[in-house]
Parts: sequence; C-alpha cells; structure tokens
Amino acid sequence: MKIRGAVLEEIGRSRPFTQSRPITISELDLDPPGEGELLVRIEAAGLCHSDLSVVDGNRVRPVPMLLGHEAAGRVEALGSGVEDIALGTRVVMTFLPRCGECAGCRTDGQMPCVPGSAANNAGELLGGGGKLARAGQEVKHHLGVSGFATHAVVSRKSVVAVDDDIPADVAAVLGCAVLTGGGAVLNAGAPRPGQSIMVVGLGGVGMAAVLTAVSVGAGEVIGVDAVAEKLATARELGATRTYSPAELHELGIKADIVIEAAGNARAFEAAVAATAPGGRTVTVGLPAPDARSSISPLGLVAEARTIIGSYLGSAVPERDIPKYAQLYREGRLPVEKLISSRIRLEDINYGMDQLADGRAIRQVITFDEQ
Repeated sequence: MKIRGAVLEEIGRSRPFTQSRPITISELDLDPPGEGELLVRIEAAGLCHSDLSVVDGNRVRPVPMLLGHEAAGRVEALGSGVEDIALGTRVVMTFLPRCGECAGCRTDGQMPCVPGSAANNAGELLGGGGKLARAGQEVKHHLGVSGFATHAVVSRKSVVAVDDDIPADVAAVLGCAVLTGGGAVLNAGAPRPGQSIMVVGLGGVGMAAVLTAVSVGAGEVIGVDAVAEKLATARELGATRTYSPAELHELGIKADIVIEAAGNARAFEAAVAATAPGGRTVTVGLPAPDARSSISPLGLVAEARTIIGSYLGSAVPERDIPKYAQLYREGRLPVEKLISSRIRLEDINYGMDQLADGRAIRQVITFDEQ
C-alpha cells in the first residue's frame, strides 16, 4: 500500500533544520504484515530527543530511514499467527520489542531484549528485514516503529493494546516519555515512602518522571533545568521545588533519588553530586557516544550511593503501560499536560529545531486532524 511518511535523508546536516531539511515527506510503499506482525493506522506520534539524536548524528543509524518511535494508532490488518488482538484496537507502540525468551528479557526489564536491540540497530523489524521502500529503494525502520507516517507495519511484540478511553495523543506519549521517565522513578528508583526525588533535565522524559513521582505520592519532588519556562512547567505539574543547575550547585541541594534525563555528561555529574548519602542516581539520558563524565568513586563508597543505568525506564511494556493508563484514567497521571504543542507532519524539521533549542516538552503529530 501507499503511505506518507517523514524520511531522514542524511545524518548530521547543519542547523537550522528548517533550512537544511534533513527530513522529507515522501510517498512510500509499505508491504503487508507478515507472520507475527500487524498493520497500524497511525493516529498520533510524539517527537522525542531520540529522534533528534539520529537527525543530528549523536545516534548513527542507516539511512534513508522513516523516523518516529513514540506513536499510537488502530490495528487495521493482522499477519499470520496474530490472534490475541482484534482489528480496530488502539495500540501503543514501544521502541524496543521484547522477544520474551532471550537473556535480556529474563531480567524483568533491567536489560534490553537482545534480538530486539539487534533489529533496531539494523533498521529492521523483530522478525527480520523491512517493509518499506521508496521508488524501489529500501527505507529503514526506526526502532521497529517508524511512526512518523500514516501507517506502519510492526511486530506484535512492539505494541500494547489500550482501551478507547485513552486518547491517541496520550497513548502515544505513554509509549516512550512515560514508559522511560515513569519507569526511571518506579522501576529503577523504587522509592520508599517519603523519599525525595529530583529530576535533572526537564524534557519530555524528565517531565514524565516528575509527573509520575507526584502521582505516586513521593516525598519532595525537585526539578532541575537551565530553562526557566521548564521550571515553571514542572511546578505546575506538582514539583515541590525547582532550581537551575547553578542554583543546585550553589545551594548544595540533595535528594534520595536523582533521575538524570538530560542526556548530557555535565548533567550526569550534577545528578551524582546531588544524590544524598545512601541514595540512588538513575540515568536514562542518552548522551553522545564519546561523552565522558568525572565522578568520585570514594563518594560512592563512603556514602553508600548507587548509580543505575536504566534503558526505557527498565520497563516491561506489557506490564507497565496498563499501569500508567490506569493512573491516567484515575486522574492521577495527567499525561496530556506533557503535550506542549501539536504540529503537522510537514512541520517536522521545525519540530526538530524546537527540540534542539529546548523549547518543547512533547510535540505531537495528530494524523487524523490533517
């Protein structure tokens, strides 16, 4: 079938992207779903720093590639062997499929799926190969989803069904921002009652961490970011206190659990320094591969502190997405507040500039409104 989608043509073009235009809106051919796969009509897709990191070259992927990994939509066709999901079901797409059988999948979310990671790195689906082409040339998949398009074929293991009372834009954000930020708090941080939680880096993932910490009744919830507008938003979401990085350092503020969601080596150092004795630093940000940080090993030993790396919020999507959906349903996790704007697919280069400039939390493409 013919679809429209946002294709990254070349990695590392100069800013602003509205001028260099690394992403083009193209008509593509999409093959039907094979065994263990399904066809999804995309309703909403969020722009995330993981998309930007491919565009700017911090995460090198094969191109041309149809971007987008945070999305939700309706199931329109089923491949052979898919019998546990009905046509018309709304699904949340997740960017790391889990085969359920490998060593990584046996860690209850602590480690990524081994074949899922290999497929993502190759720009393929979990079952092998791809479904996309343009003018006869193969186009790679982004993290098994390629959600910046009118339709996508994905592995059944890349989606989680949700009820219709979860709006499409909220469902999309559940699949990455909330799964990652919320999981950093609940799965990796595992706060005890009354413990304070600090979030360093208030983008989509960081704000989702703030929102989740507030929703579960954590102790003090502290937000840290260099952008004053984001600090104000964090307070609106329920953060008890907010600080700039300079204020954090000057005042020596510390917390029991510190989530680093900036993807920056200096932010990681700040997060470690702000972790109280006996506390845990959880890092979910994805800095450049050559980024390096300097910390004091003695401080870890003498103060019994722990550093935890958490990919995708140490999540098991089938287990965790329904939990966040229920918190949303109960009014305890107002995910819609993370959505800073809605844009058209044609404005995606502009959206990437907004992300790079730190001006957006979550921009969402809403396809049914175009």
